[in-house]
Amino acid sequence: MRAQSSAITSSRIAVGVTSGDTAGGSLGTVQAALGVVAFSLTFPATAWGLEGFGPWSLIAVRSILAAAVAGACLLVLRVAPPERRHWLGLAVVGAGVVLGFPLLTTLALQTSTTAHAAVVVGLLPLTTALFSALRVGTRPSRTFWVAALAGAAAVIAFTVQQSGGALTSADAYLFAALLVCAAGYTEGGRLARVMPGWQVIGWALVLCLPLAAPMAAVALSYEPVHPTAHSVTGLLWVAIGSQFLGLVVWYRGMAAIGIPKASQLQLAQPLLTLVWSVLLLGEHLPVAAPLTAAAVLVCIAVTQRARG
Repeated sequence: MRAQSSAITSSRIAVGVTSGDTAGGSLGTVQAALGVVAFSLTFPATAWGLEGFGPWSLIAVRSILAAAVAGACLLVLRVAPPERRHWLGLAVVGAGVVLGFPLLTTLALQTSTTAHAAVVVGLLPLTTALFSALRVGTRPSRTFWVAALAGAAAVIAFTVQQSGGALTSADAYLFAALLVCAAGYTEGGRLARVMPGWQVIGWALVLCLPLAAPMAAVALSYEPVHPTAHSVTGLLWVAIGSQFLGLVVWYRGMAAIGIPKASQLQLAQPLLTLVWSVLLLGEHLPVAAPLTAAAVLVCIAVTQRARG
């Protein structure tokens, strides 16, 4: 009887753990997906911001605004500074997602369309998964890698075809942005396992403030500023929506479902960016977009179900 009772109890515990893991995984997927939606608005919002601000001014001011919001949250909640061993990782996050990726993509968008810039985002999920395998030691299954490569290929083919297949002067900025962002995502996802995701990006923003403040002072003195409703809205979104709130839910999602699986949700980001570009920038929706979207959704479904 005792053995039977023990078996029943163990079975209930196992069911409870499985249910909790499933619920946590579902919530993590939703959080990561919300991050992708926030990120998908970054390029159109940046294009709006460039209507009234220079590229260096836009990047510096957005970093300062985001750091102010993050710093206020950390101060009000009396969050203790991270342990010394985490500061190097936070510096990687700051260099990658706070300064590097925004600056490089903003410079690229001066001469590139949002559709062409989406090539970076099309490669970012695969690159992040590769960085994760090297840095964190994750080992996704072969099915995962095949689906990830197929999704990346579909997005790249679509975006390159839309840009006429020709390389532009912005490509160097875009590929550099790809590398630094993947490094920042991977390090942030790793840190989000030991501290809340909002604190990861919050401390990274605060850490970059000593660089962003003088950069803003110099940039604003050299670049003309002509604020408009579009440019101010774009600035506020990239500062608070993309730079802070989007990364908060993104890192929480990465910590819950793993860096590789979360990264593959970004396969949908270029297509979402295209939709926003049509609605906000007046660009035309290509006929191939729905077909590419269907292919990408299939690849995402496979990566989310793949083991490892």
